[in-house]
Amino acid sequence: MFAVRLTRYQQLADELAASIRSGALRPGDRLPSVRDLRRQRGVSPSTIFQAYAQLELQGLVEARVRSGYFVRARHHLTRLPPDAALPNGRITPVAISELVFELLGSTRDVDVVPLGSAFPAAQLFPFEELARSGARAMRRLGPAQISGALTAGDESLRAQIGRRYALNGVPTRGDEIIVTNGAMEALNLCLQAVTQPGDVVVVESPTFYAALQALERLHLKAVEVETDPAEGVRLEALEALLKQQKVAACWFMPTFQNPLGALMPNAKKQALVQLLARYGVPLIEDDVYAELHFGARRPLPAKAFDQEGLVLHCSSFSKSLAPGYRVGWAAAGRYAKDVERLKMMTSLASPIPPQLAIAEYLVQGGFDRHLRHLRGALQTQHTAARTLIERCFPKGTRMTEPQGGYFVWLELPGGVNTLEIHHQAMAQSISTAPGVLFSADRRFTRHLRLNLGHPVTPQIKAALKLLGTLAKAQAHRNAQ
Repeated sequence: MFAVRLTRYQQLADELAASIRSGALRPGDRLPSVRDLRRQRGVSPSTIFQAYAQLELQGLVEARVRSGYFVRARHHLTRLPPDAALPNGRITPVAISELVFELLGSTRDVDVVPLGSAFPAAQLFPFEELARSGARAMRRLGPAQISGALTAGDESLRAQIGRRYALNGVPTRGDEIIVTNGAMEALNLCLQAVTQPGDVVVVESPTFYAALQALERLHLKAVEVETDPAEGVRLEALEALLKQQKVAACWFMPTFQNPLGALMPNAKKQALVQLLARYGVPLIEDDVYAELHFGARRPLPAKAFDQEGLVLHCSSFSKSLAPGYRVGWAAAGRYAKDVERLKMMTSLASPIPPQLAIAEYLVQGGFDRHLRHLRGALQTQHTAARTLIERCFPKGTRMTEPQGGYFVWLELPGGVNTLEIHHQAMAQSISTAPGVLFSADRRFTRHLRLNLGHPVTPQIKAALKLLGTLAKAQAHRNAQ
């Protein structure tokens, strides 16, 4: 792999972001005008506009009509979990699967309001166009194409995936891309390629419950690292762990992390990759939400900064194009051959028809047009649902402010138990994802992940209002 140098606009955006986070630029401050910044820095107006768009993506600034750009007030952003929710740094055996099955098994019921679901609304995806693409591709399918696509995947699809890496400034070798049955197979194969039973894997805090399930299945141990709800893993805390523990791998989601929605800035992603390279620790990068950004540009993955082949980048089309098709992939760097062998020994190959349908759809050029529509819909739904949550949930509720994806993470007032709320809501056919799912030691007892990827229909509105009522009742009871 080759390192990607930060462009001038990225360097400028990172410098301004650092000034905002340090307090040198405070909420409400006006950023320098394009004319002033052009004179001071000697950069073009397009570079400045791109830098400001990047800061908008990170939620740090906002544009005001005919006034310029201003540092954004972030009243609803949970900057740090409370002390009670911070990871203790201890190695923890993982036993989460039964709880996941118990709490989320009912989300498949079509009559349940899907606030605990892992997917956006089905009507946001171009299933008819995909079906037509699949029919065209299958009519051209020859016997050699079937046998040639075993294990690594269909060549045309891999070429299209490689092309999108290149367009996003992420050079990859063609032979490091392995098509899988969704991102979860890619992540599990990558985890298996770099660990042995009993090894320690670092995960975020909170982390995606499927990562914990994967560790449990492979008899691995978890150690959680402090994670900022806005910018992801705290590198100082991670380095302290690496000094103390023998770590086999890290499993992180640097872009729109599930459940927080955190977006790690480019400079921090680069520093993360460099830190892990110093310790020789592989990074399994779960990057399934990056196409769902609300800003102007797709965030770079950590993979973009990998010089040593230590980043195993995993993604899929399940969240961005084709839920149910189960087409994912791994760009596994120096571990690509190991991942391919493991794929051969487990599922052998992924089904050809969905691969061909997606490859044909990509060739026809409709993907980016679909993504623009999808991002707009998700952002609109996100804004409407957040407004309702702010109005309906009890005073003291804190909420993350993601700049992409479709999840929001709530921290409710002290004493509120979201597992109890989950059970009460399920009795009314409303699903949620309570915070205890997102940690090996189940400590996020007053936290809640909600899926905002569905249109805010009267049914969704009623469900959010009911959750707010249940939370208020608990908070009032605890205050007495």
